[in-house]
Amino acid sequence: MTQYIYNFGNGTADGDASMKNLLGGKGANLAEMASIGLPVPSGFTITTDVCTQYYKNNHDYPAELKSQVAQSLSKIESELGMVFGDHDNPLLVSVRSGARVSMPGMMDTVLNLGLNDQTVEGLAKRSNDARFAWDSYRRFIQMYSDVVMGYDHHELEDVIDTLKRRKDYTADTDLTADDWRAVVTEFKTIVVDFPQDPMTQLWGAIGAVFTSWQIPRAVTYRNIHDIPHDWGTAVNVQAMVFGNMGDDCGTGVAFTRDPSTGENYFYGEYLINAQGEDVVAGIRTPEPLSDMQSTMPDIYTQLSDVRLKLETHYRDMQDIEFTIQQGTLYMLQTRSGKRTAKAALKIAVDMVDENLISKAEAVQRIEPESLDQLLHPTLDPNATRDVFATGLPASPGAATGAIAFTADLAEIWAKDGKPTILCRVETSPEDIHGMHAAQGILTSRGGMTSHAAVVARGMGRCCVAGAGAITMDYKVKTLSVGDRVFNEGDIITLDGGTGEVMAGEIARIEPEMSGDFETLIAWADEFRTMGVRANAETELDSQTAINFGAEGIGLARTEHMFFDADRIQKVREMIFADSVRGREDALSALEPMQKADFISVFKVMDGLPVTVRLLDPPLHEFLPHGDKDITEFASTMGIDEKTVRDRLNQLSESNPMLGHRGCRLGITFPEIYATQVCAIIEAALETNAKPEIMIPLIATSAELKILRDLTEKTAEAVFEKAGKRIDYLIGTMIELPRAALMAGDIANHADFFSFGTNDLTQTAMGLSRDDAGKFLPDYVDQGIFTHDPFVRLDQSGVGRLINIACREGRETKPDIKLGICGEHGGDPSSIDFCQQAGLDYVSCSPYRVPIARLAAAQSALKHKAHVEQLRKVG
Repeated sequence: MTQYIYNFGNGTADGDASMKNLLGGKGANLAEMASIGLPVPSGFTITTDVCTQYYKNNHDYPAELKSQVAQSLSKIESELGMVFGDHDNPLLVSVRSGARVSMPGMMDTVLNLGLNDQTVEGLAKRSNDARFAWDSYRRFIQMYSDVVMGYDHHELEDVIDTLKRRKDYTADTDLTADDWRAVVTEFKTIVVDFPQDPMTQLWGAIGAVFTSWQIPRAVTYRNIHDIPHDWGTAVNVQAMVFGNMGDDCGTGVAFTRDPSTGENYFYGEYLINAQGEDVVAGIRTPEPLSDMQSTMPDIYTQLSDVRLKLETHYRDMQDIEFTIQQGTLYMLQTRSGKRTAKAALKIAVDMVDENLISKAEAVQRIEPESLDQLLHPTLDPNATRDVFATGLPASPGAATGAIAFTADLAEIWAKDGKPTILCRVETSPEDIHGMHAAQGILTSRGGMTSHAAVVARGMGRCCVAGAGAITMDYKVKTLSVGDRVFNEGDIITLDGGTGEVMAGEIARIEPEMSGDFETLIAWADEFRTMGVRANAETELDSQTAINFGAEGIGLARTEHMFFDADRIQKVREMIFADSVRGREDALSALEPMQKADFISVFKVMDGLPVTVRLLDPPLHEFLPHGDKDITEFASTMGIDEKTVRDRLNQLSESNPMLGHRGCRLGITFPEIYATQVCAIIEAALETNAKPEIMIPLIATSAELKILRDLTEKTAEAVFEKAGKRIDYLIGTMIELPRAALMAGDIANHADFFSFGTNDLTQTAMGLSRDDAGKFLPDYVDQGIFTHDPFVRLDQSGVGRLINIACREGRETKPDIKLGICGEHGGDPSSIDFCQQAGLDYVSCSPYRVPIARLAAAQSALKHKAHVEQLRKVG
């Protein structure tokens, strides 16, 4: 019989932390905590295998599941001396989701399950607190009717709000037992089909948790965080413990270190006389955990011991949830805590210093993409700030944008390129798409562990939470503080480091690597085996690349140098020339300009290799197209407009991406490439540079041979004139499928290959990067592509071409240098492929250089571990 249920509690467990794939993160860690002696309420986990079968079999469960659930319920009953559904001594349970990776708030939870019109009376007698019992019952009806039955939770919340207004109550805690009894009666007039049978309730909740794996907010979260959709979720059924039975009870969320800064102190929040959702949902603003030292000193001491035990055991910062029932502490969850990039770096570096983890482990702990949070501008501390409110600094960074009161509007504006700040009284999991689209998130309610705070930190979004002075009116679409009123669409700025909310846009400053960042990236460099270069062709971009640790330039696009206002006229004159002599005259004016550009880049790189791509785009891109531009150009050239338009028509192409561009320009107009080579070599002679001259869009070895001969002849002429020489390389971009397939032949004339994966993806897949955005999202949504192939390399198709080119190129020339210079060079998954393919370096945009350095190190460590594992097996 297949085991679908794993029990935990009472100091023992069937599973452990290594079984996350089967038990989900929550179930595996509950089992682990029980095994190491922490106070965990008894329960059981239904495995992710059941979720997989649930979806494969039209929402039917395996035949053995019901009997296994009954056996596990009976085990809990025996341990606790309670009976599920008993009128006098009822066992109540919670039903929670638990995917193998944390997805906070994305799937559904039901608490207090097992209450009905009879068991509520038994709970009241057993606890000697009728108010607590009826409050628990109304909470259960609210949750169950929403999560399992699909009722609008606002409709039930309105019942409570109406009663509070009628009785002039200000808070839920003002309601008496009779009030809650009346609320329950009113609830049942709305939820007329609410089930009274506890076993029916249990199976309804289990089904709802499995179903919640595919609800839109969960799907969106997985898409954002690159979590596979076929993993499924486990279900955890656990005996209830209550934090809302009086002032010796409470509930809280804590982190063993500060998740925003990484500082090593016990960080968290708690509420006295409350249930867990009150903290997480932001319904009540909690107290800082440090206050517990005076309000509940014994519990705080126990929690501090748990903190130390968990960090030592897991060797990572933990996010824990706990409940205190009548002076007794219970642990409900532990997981590796979500943290900002800044905190992740500090925690990793500190744990190496504390001998908890190794340098290699520290490097592997950091998500490369998370470094992006630290590589962009922040608010200038010296700038004038018009602060109109202050909240909690829930997630660091800075964000400026237009006020948007709904997630849908934030997403719409983001698609239109309009930065937004999502402003909500409190966020809920339904807001996930807007939170991802927005530049920042502002809430007027909730604490540092509210939904908004936790999700924002995981996404790297700036967030200010609990700005209580702010009133948000969704109906009239205003945000106000005292006399100040802001309308939807007004610009505001958030400082996630201070919690300040400001009117208008604030000046920002550029980031820099220092401290823990530099330490960890330096460790990464110790492990990586691939070089990391940058795509840059200006002095500023080159300096930025050096600042971020680039080891050279993998792509300098010479055409970008031609679009400056003082050069474009000469480029156009060259294009309009009707003879070689005419083109050479125009190019002679451009050559010193190009040389100056190369000198400025070469000086910054100071002897590091610089790969310069010769002119690539079709010539018509440089010509005027609008009527006004054509008139001005004709006047400047002293020719009539008809001549200009005729030339435009001659150069026009139906498919310019596959037209007269790249090496084809060099073949038909060799003087263009000769001029560029001359400028490169002359600049290199003056700066002692190491240029690598790259010829684009090669399809045949004959093309490369002709242009290599031209390059060498031009360089030799420069050397002879200068009376000295430098070393240089000549190579090509592999960006056409034929070039990849014929790499062995092409390698005879190349010192290096650089894979131009932008065009290689277009030509291999028959996709236009400029047009495919209209339908690619549908392809991803329907599972045709797992990812946008222009963001993450298509490893099975385009990757196969790269592997062929690498293998056959090295068969011809073992020492040929191999690199990648497409946008994929900064994507961690694509970098991992490059490691496996045996590339020598990756090249990416300057701001992604640290990401690439870290990703390359992680890939090298992963590859090394894989090789060692194969050796052991062998």
